[in-house]
Amino acid sequence: MRVMGVDPGLTRCGLGVVDGSVGRPLSLAASGVVRTAPGSDLAERLLGIERGVESWLDDHAPEAVAVERVFAQHNVSTVMGTAQAGAVAIACAARRGLPVALHTPSEAKAAITGSGRADKAQVQAMVARLLRLDAPPKPADAADAVALAICHIWRGGAQARVAQAQQDFARKVELARQARRTPDPHGR
Repeated sequence: MRVMGVDPGLTRCGLGVVDGSVGRPLSLAASGVVRTAPGSDLAERLLGIERGVESWLDDHAPEAVAVERVFAQHNVSTVMGTAQAGAVAIACAARRGLPVALHTPSEAKAAITGSGRADKAQVQAMVARLLRLDAPPKPADAADAVALAICHIWRGGAQARVAQAQQDFARKVELARQARRTPDPHGR
């Protein structure tokens, strides 16, 4: 499976593409960032992120996209910018019919290091180790995006299977309810 991870941000939107599956070695296809100028108009910055994400989707053809779920911070403008950049990436993937998953920073950290409280240095070191790289992807935003992609490869498949099983079960329950409500045309 090829997954593109997105660490959203207005100034630097981290992107990483990883190939792999559970129980198999992972490999890094690409990592980098889409940059926008802090002094630019918000609409122009979001357009720049969209162009960059679209270009990565064209160039790397992922099968799924994993985006960092925005979490509360003290700085509301930072949260807003992060959420807006994440929404752009989600819309780009949705336009192509790609499945999108949201993972919290602690989920990604736990998947990579075993601890949801790991610091950036620990995450970067494990990303490099898991991908057999001499050094972690640079800048840190790119390494975070790669970590999200790895997290999705390792957790996303299981999450998708659980969600599918829940949907199948709910469908069967509803069919059983409908069958009990439908009168038998033969009076039985």
